[in-house]
Parts: sequence; structure tokens; C-alpha cells
Amino acid sequence: MVKTRAKLDPARVQLQLKVSLLDIRPAIWRRLLVPATIKLPKLHDALQLSFGWTNSHLHAFRLEEESYQAAYPDDWGADFSGMSKPHDEKKVRLCDLLHAKDDWLIYEYDFGDSWEHEVLVEQLRPGVTNKVVTCLAGARAGPPDDCGSIPGYENLVEAMADPKHPERERLLEWLGYPYDPEAFSLDTLNKFLKRLKI
Repeated sequence: MVKTRAKLDPARVQLQLKVSLLDIRPAIWRRLLVPATIKLPKLHDALQLSFGWTNSHLHAFRLEEESYQAAYPDDWGADFSGMSKPHDEKKVRLCDLLHAKDDWLIYEYDFGDSWEHEVLVEQLRPGVTNKVVTCLAGARAGPPDDCGSIPGYENLVEAMADPKHPERERLLEWLGYPYDPEAFSLDTLNKFLKRLKI
């Protein structure tokens, strides 16, 4: 007998999420508290702020064989991974996809560099929900946009740690600032998240 899962009452629940960038060690992650009713485009905005991305590339939420993306009707067919036609993310709330502790989905940002994040429900918090996203904890800076996926990121980290690295000067000129892979400020991130309209 298949056990059915009771759906949460989204108006009265916040989801505590652990969002981890996949395939990078040491881990880059954020623990976020979000309204269960947050729509996927707003969750995308929160994730962009949380990892320091610049929102300059396409993105998708993936759950099993389904994909949820911003709608561009002129070029929608099968997406890059050969999955079926994506769903319009504007019509979907997070609670429509994730209902219980340990439910998860993948958030992919930049289909070229393919930054995949696991979005895992750690807790359901019943009670009065705030219309804000709050970061409870996190570790390490997100990679800069366009750094060349994981190999480019690893090279950047090596170059920042070694003043004699042959690519250090070029990378500093490209970035415009020194990159500290360990940098993470909970207070600064929450100031940005507080301005996000849900």
C-alpha cells in the first residue's frame, strides 16, 4: 500500500532550506527560511542574492523529469538536457513541488557553466509566515559569474592563494577585485534579502 503524504497548509508554513552548490569542496551553502508560497521566480531572485550571482544567465528548477523556467514562447521546445517542454515557473509556488522534510530539487544557473544547487527541505516551520527570505547560516563565497565552471573556479581559487600564480594578474584584472573564496557575511546578505519583494 502506497503511503500518501499530507500536503502542508502553505499559508501557515515556512520552509527551512539548505541550498548547496554541487561538486565543490569545501562546500558552498546557504540555509534559508522562505515562505512555502514563494513563487519560483522570487526564489530564483533570493538564490541569486544568496550566492552572489549577477542574474545574467538562464536558469531552471528541475524536479525529477520536469523543468520549470522563465517562459520564452518563441524558443520553447525541448530544453538543453533533452527533457520535455519546460513549465512556466511564474505559475509555480515552491510548495507545489516540495511538501515535506527531505524533499529536494535542483536549481541550475547558467547552462554554459552549469552551476547546480541542491535545494533541500530541512524543516517545515508552522506558524505565522513572514513575506521575507532570511538567511540563517552559510559558508563561503559563491563563484564569480563566467569564471569557467568548476575547473575555472578551482583555478581562480589557486590563483588568489598564490601571488606567483601565472594567471593571477590576468584574473585580478578580469574580476576587478581580489576574490576571497572564504568570504561570507550573514548580516550583509540579510540586508539584501530584506529588500526583496516577495
